[in-house]
Amino acid sequence: MKSQYLKKIKLPQKPGVYFFLGPPNSSGGGYKGKDILYIGKATSLHDRVKSYFGKDLIVTRGPLLLDMITLATSIKWQETDSVLEALILEANLIKKHLPKYNTKEKDNKSFNYVCITKDLIPKVLVVRGRNLKKENYSDIYGPFPNGMQLKEAMRIIRRIFPYIDEQSSKKNNKEFYAQLKLTPENILQYKNNIKNLNLFFQGKKKSIISNFKKEMLSYARKKEFEKAGEIKKRLFALNHINDVALIKEDASQHHLNFSRFTPEGPYTDKNLNNVASLLLRIEGYDIAHMAGKNMVGVMTVVENGEIAKKEYKKFIIRTQSGANDTGALEEVLSRRLRHTEWGLPNLIVVDGSTAQINIAKAVLSRYQFKIPVVGVVKDDKHKAKAIMGDEKIIKKYKKEILLVNVESHRFAITFHKKRRGESFLKNN
Repeated sequence: MKSQYLKKIKLPQKPGVYFFLGPPNSSGGGYKGKDILYIGKATSLHDRVKSYFGKDLIVTRGPLLLDMITLATSIKWQETDSVLEALILEANLIKKHLPKYNTKEKDNKSFNYVCITKDLIPKVLVVRGRNLKKENYSDIYGPFPNGMQLKEAMRIIRRIFPYIDEQSSKKNNKEFYAQLKLTPENILQYKNNIKNLNLFFQGKKKSIISNFKKEMLSYARKKEFEKAGEIKKRLFALNHINDVALIKEDASQHHLNFSRFTPEGPYTDKNLNNVASLLLRIEGYDIAHMAGKNMVGVMTVVENGEIAKKEYKKFIIRTQSGANDTGALEEVLSRRLRHTEWGLPNLIVVDGSTAQINIAKAVLSRYQFKIPVVGVVKDDKHKAKAIMGDEKIIKKYKKEILLVNVESHRFAITFHKKRRGESFLKNN
């Protein structure tokens, strides 16, 4: 197959799974009678498939896939809503079709599988092919060729369908995982989680959405509004899968051009001190509420020392029912990092001290972004009395740090008052 073929097909800039097909076969199997040579997933179907036709293919992909490209006669694809769903669809299709060049590329024994045990309270485990004993498990999903991507995928999935694994089943760890809401509260809920997790790995997201809606309605009818609210949060997470870390991992694995996601080019570990003053973007975050009610969060931006109001963002807090400022900040930063099209900051400024700085660093680590964080500590009158963080950064950018912090506090209070007023009118 030659690169001119790409001009004949219109591959979308969307996540999904692609198939390299060979000539027609006599058995009538494969894809519409053609041999499936190779199946892969993509963050951008257009960019990924295009990467197979570069001049350095033998260096980046190796002779095996060069041989595959030579034999291929056509390409088909299937779009998905997220990279996470593309990862799962890829595994299901590889298991179904066993494409020649997928199985040759890597030994099946080193692939990973997601397994659900036959225990009364089932565990969800990631197992290497060489250690897989099918009789021990009720359900097995895979193979997943990339272990790092599967690990990140399971972190995302566990936030939507909390489950028990080897670590959380240990006596000393149970309370810790429960506090993180990574294990369920009761057996009935757990069985529902496992049922929905099975559906997710089978690619049946619509069925899960239907189940969640029925469950939420049932709780609402019984006036168990807190439980209904929890299901609503999980439904939102399912419909807005946060897979930024998977996108980054996908890009690094396959040398894709992701410069459109950041103001300064591909993701790097660039130090702030090396950033030219025409590239400096600082984002400030703050949370506002009244005794946990009408809780909101905001993002403000200072670019090159100037306020950039067009870049400001508002967030209505959905995952916190009480006055949990750090929990709200975690939600805001998690939601913000999904929007890579906004670009990434060179520095993040949070309103608060150690707790706020640590939660910001934890979220950034989760999505594998290396962005420095500083915190502005306030006195009783909410005036800045100290800045915590890297001393060199603080000394160099103190003026910008204080400016973006003042703006985030002002913007958060204004937004909160508006929400409080709307809530008052609605209830009277």
